Amino acid sequence: MPVALKLVTPPEKEGRPKRQKEKNQEKDPFQTDAAPVAVTEAPLVVGNNRKVLVVDDNPVVLKAFELKLKASGFAVITTSNAATVASTAEEEKVELIILDINFTAGGGMEWNGFTITQWLRRFPELAKIPIIYITGADTAKYKDKVAAAGGVAFFQKPVNYRELLNAVMQALSR
Repeated sequence: MPVALKLVTPPEKEGRPKRQKEKNQEKDPFQTDAAPVAVTEAPLVVGNNRKVLVVDDNPVVLKAFELKLKASGFAVITTSNAATVASTAEEEKVELIILDINFTAGGGMEWNGFTITQWLRRFPELAKIPIIYITGADTAKYKDKVAAAGGVAFFQKPVNYRELLNAVMQALSR
């Protein structure tokens, strides 16, 4: 059954050089909301302790996703080691994976989000885990690959957390 893929890109800010934008993405992987949230407003807790694996080679991104998702009630496992995604997903019995597309070069094999997905799909117990892809790169060159890989959603960094949370909840309800 084909999956409807929703590409979510952050709005461009005029007058901001591209290099500066990419540099800032490493510091804050989430978009800041236009309207501040009132201090008295309770956090939205919807995760019901469901297990989510976040895979990214940037420790700042991993920590930010971990904090946000845990605050929403998810059990979060993180890894920056692309080679261990399958074993971690199996051992932890994760229900969803948030997967960066680009990884820094290193080791014997060149890993990226798509090679990780191909590896996961080889195992029947892991093949059905929904994957949400994220990238700091231009999304246009990856949109078709994400759809072909069966991604349930695709976000460009910085990610709008409310839209990500909506995509996570939709994927887990399938």
